[in-house]
Amino acid sequence: MARLCEGRVVIVTGAGRGIGREYALMLAAHGAKVVVNDLGGARDGTGAAADPAEEVVDEIRKAGGEAVANASDVSDFAGAKEMIEQSISAFGRLDVLVNNAGILRDRMLVNMTEAEWDAVIKVHLKGTFGPAHHASAYWRDRAKKGETVGARLINTTSVSGIYGNAGQTNYGAAKAGIAAFTIIAARELARYGITVNAIAPGALTRLTEDLGIGKGSEEQKARLHPRWIAPIVTWLASTESSHVTGRVFEASGETLAVAEGWHRGPAVEPTEDPTKLGPVVDELVRAARKNAGMNGRDLD
Repeated sequence: MARLCEGRVVIVTGAGRGIGREYALMLAAHGAKVVVNDLGGARDGTGAAADPAEEVVDEIRKAGGEAVANASDVSDFAGAKEMIEQSISAFGRLDVLVNNAGILRDRMLVNMTEAEWDAVIKVHLKGTFGPAHHASAYWRDRAKKGETVGARLINTTSVSGIYGNAGQTNYGAAKAGIAAFTIIAARELARYGITVNAIAPGALTRLTEDLGIGKGSEEQKARLHPRWIAPIVTWLASTESSHVTGRVFEASGETLAVAEGWHRGPAVEPTEDPTKLGPVVDELVRAARKNAGMNGRDLD
């Protein structure tokens, strides 16, 4: 088997379990040296334990790969910097950052608490910004020194964010923000030899096992194993992907697709008189494409 990431140094956040674990294992199998980050918290972000990250590191090493564990909280700005510095200290460089860590605190909007909102926004949105900021600054400095960078930033969004899912205003808002963050960062960082893409994964993990997808048949569950998402991340982490940036990929055992973002739909000349807008807006809405549902198809 050709090894796509031979010698590449990769950080994967939230890599102790689920999707992140599959990323770390496949990247290592393809020759990457992996920093396995995981705070080891519960599904809702509470608690901490070193075991999940260390177990993945042991698995990689037993298979002949190279890996180190990191227990930084990705939503802590200083902790995110320490994670980048550990990669450089352990392996001499950093080539790829995969922002994967996340939590869930689902609740309908009218019942959601401030703490539930803040926790999810912090882990997902700030937990993407902090590591990305410090990694990008490191890569920019290398580029300014005349080095060829070839770096990769791979973020994690969700169909809940790009399409919308009831009961997840906090999670969906964070994930929509990450999708926008990805496109903007790709435009900013291209000059330094950095590509930025995002994955909207569909998988059965401890975060999703009590949702609808955890109630399918055994065949359906097999198609939603997180291992199906690792190939696109491994390819994006490789040097082969240098021409692809600013894209959001929907990935699962059922599909691999490029999500298409907001575009201007039907339009008319503006008016200063609000009393004339009723029929105008009705026609605009009638002619516009519907919002997508969680399957990416027109819904409402």
